[in-house]
Amino acid sequence: MTREAPDAVVGAGPNGLAAAITLARAGRRVVVWEAAPVAGGGLRSAELTLPGFIHDVCSAVHPLAVASPFLRGLPLAVHGLTWIHPDAPLAHPLDDGTAAVLQRSVAETAATLGPDGRAWIRLFEPLLRRAETLFGDVLGPFGVPRHPIVAARLGLRAIRSADGLARGAFRGERARALFAGIAAHSAAPLTGLASAAIGVVLALAGHAVGWPFPRGGAARLADALCAHLAALGGEVRCGAPVSDLRALDPVSSVLLDLTPRQVVRVAAGSLPDGYRRALTRWRYGPGVFKIDWALREPIPWRAVACRRAGTVHLGGTLAEIARAEAEACGGTAPARPFVLLAQPTLFDPTRAPAGRHVAWAYCHVPNGSAVDMTARIEDQVERFAPGFREIVLARSVRSPAVVEASNANLVGGDISGGAVDLLQLLFRPVPSLSPHRTPVRGVYLCSSSTWPGPGVHGMCGHLAARLSLSDRGLTGDGH
Repeated sequence: MTREAPDAVVGAGPNGLAAAITLARAGRRVVVWEAAPVAGGGLRSAELTLPGFIHDVCSAVHPLAVASPFLRGLPLAVHGLTWIHPDAPLAHPLDDGTAAVLQRSVAETAATLGPDGRAWIRLFEPLLRRAETLFGDVLGPFGVPRHPIVAARLGLRAIRSADGLARGAFRGERARALFAGIAAHSAAPLTGLASAAIGVVLALAGHAVGWPFPRGGAARLADALCAHLAALGGEVRCGAPVSDLRALDPVSSVLLDLTPRQVVRVAAGSLPDGYRRALTRWRYGPGVFKIDWALREPIPWRAVACRRAGTVHLGGTLAEIARAEAEACGGTAPARPFVLLAQPTLFDPTRAPAGRHVAWAYCHVPNGSAVDMTARIEDQVERFAPGFREIVLARSVRSPAVVEASNANLVGGDISGGAVDLLQLLFRPVPSLSPHRTPVRGVYLCSSSTWPGPGVHGMCGHLAARLSLSDRGLTGDGH
């Protein structure tokens, strides 16, 4: 009897690995093809500065991973994954030397927001009571939510612009700035319709599950996913780029953890012209300019609360953040960028030699920008932590071009798999009620360019794999 052909997954990022695991749990034989010498996609760690200093190459802080209906059900702890939860998920320092702080407790967060504390509670406490249900819908299959009334509560907030929600819900600058910084993770203008969505979801995640990171670096999450896949009989082949899908034959199905540009490149000979043209219209968003530092000691924040937070947002007021993001999205490298910074060694000493520290920061810039943002980013750090430059032992600078060179999915430095505006948030990557299915029989899309979008949650891959199984009359993933 001829052995049935395996399923193939192209790309060993978190979505590709999630797809492979879903297929393997259903009893399928799976091979994952990865161009890079190591698996993980954005989940990679390396000594970017000095020996013994471990930095996360791309993705680093993972609230959606612990909120994910799929990932949280995997036995990843068995394969060495340990989540580190900082004392506070996020701090947002202000020029008066204090900070607004997102904490697991809604009430404790509210206590840092002055007169807007009660408004923060009114905004998030009702959502927090149904957080697990909401994450199941937000990260679930595309279409009508399973819990429409609960989802409507979230939707009424998420559909607004981040600027409009912040100004409408809060009177003071502390809460407005805190929310604006969280919403700016979307790398979209804060005045755009539905730009509040990412802010609401990530703030809710901070309260419900925290903003943790893997002990030892982001690569530990990739390692655990690969180990679990191997335990299920799956295989990952690294250093194995795929330039033409036809070279994979014979296979039963192919799932592509690739953005539309890469899909067109590897499948151009198979795609109908109309679908191929639709993929080429996909718009990529701003890129990132990233710096990793090896530090002599912890960052000397003026606001003591920043020393309790794993992530720190540097941008001052709502108006400043909105201006910086509008410039980056509009084609101008911001003079005073909004900076997202993480300081993992305050809570995970395994990443640096004894007594030393690592930190990283990035800002949004126009896609493919060649402007050196090093001084501008470090000026923002110095603004809230005077003397910062004096503790830097070494730095590694990654422009959008370098970011893309490390991972072809990060086109022009875009780490979201495409611009995140209302249309591209809903219709990823083309308008369809079945966004993971292509017109080519047996070929599916599963990157963050598909529903439900960016973030390390694995749901793009999991949902695509479930669809692949369903299309073949297979009944599920074995659980």
